[in-house]
Amino acid sequence: MKARDNSFDCEIKRDLDPSIESINAIPQDLGRVFLNLYNNAFYSMNEKKKRLGDDFHPQLSLSSKKADHTVEILIRDNGMGILQKNIDKIFQPFFTTKPAGQGTGLGLSLAYDIVVNEHGGSITLNPKEVENVEFIISLPIKENN
Repeated sequence: MKARDNSFDCEIKRDLDPSIESINAIPQDLGRVFLNLYNNAFYSMNEKKKRLGDDFHPQLSLSSKKADHTVEILIRDNGMGILQKNIDKIFQPFFTTKPAGQGTGLGLSLAYDIVVNEHGGSITLNPKEVENVEFIISLPIKENN
């Protein structure tokens, strides 16, 4: 990934479950999902950094855990957040809160389509997170035959 703002610095925390061996997934498609989620997170954190200055420290967290027959992947940022009135719209095609020319509104709808329709999983916004944005991606674990 190439940063659009070379002065932007973000701490990235990872907590990955080493017991996860494989999932049913098309790597390139999941790469698009993560790229869209990361781009949105970095944009949001950069906007917050512009408003708050040096008092704000951007953080992106990525974690995974095994749960029954699925793998849960959590991606969390401490950026601007999502307004309550927009939560039901975020996965709709062409919905964006970015200024004209900075967003197409296709990133999250594409992520939803890849996770849900192509991989039989789910992608949701964690309703318990108030100050941060946390997406929860759930994907089926590959069955060993």
